[in-house]
Amino acid sequence: MLITVNGTPHTYDGDPLQPLLWYLRDELGLTGTKFGCGISACGACTVHVGGTAIHSCVTPMKSVADKQVRTIEGLSADGDHAVQKAWAEANVPQCGYCQSGQMMTAAALLEKTPKPTEADIDHAMSAVICRCGTYTRIRAAIVAASAGGR
Repeated sequence: MLITVNGTPHTYDGDPLQPLLWYLRDELGLTGTKFGCGISACGACTVHVGGTAIHSCVTPMKSVADKQVRTIEGLSADGDHAVQKAWAEANVPQCGYCQSGQMMTAAALLEKTPKPTEADIDHAMSAVICRCGTYTRIRAAIVAASAGGR
C-alpha cells in the first residue's frame, strides 16, 4: 500500500493491522510522535490523516492506505508554523511529552476553525492529556496562534 508521510510517498507491505504509530517511529524514524497509552486515551500520539487529528496508536496501517499523513516533523521544518511559534512564546512545555500531540491537535483545530471559541478549544483539546497540567498555557498559545494564524 502507498502512504504519504509529510509529503513523501512510502510503500508499506507489512502487517495491515500494525498501528500507524509504530510505522512512523520504528520504520520511518519519526520519533516526535510519542507512545503514551496505546489505547487512544492520552493523545500523545496525535498526527493528521487527511487534515484530521487522529490517535496513531490505534490506527491500523490499512486505514491510511493512499492517504496523507502529517506528523509533528511535518508541521513546519523551520518551526515557523503559528502553533510552534505560539508554543515557544507561551513557554507551554513542562515535561514536554504530550506536546507534539497537543500541537498537532491545536493545528488541526486551527485549520478547521481559524478563530476558535473557548468551547471549540475545550472540545478539541480534551482529546490530549497533559500530565503536568499546562492547560492554561496551552489555551493561551492556541489563542495567540489564532490571532497570528497561518
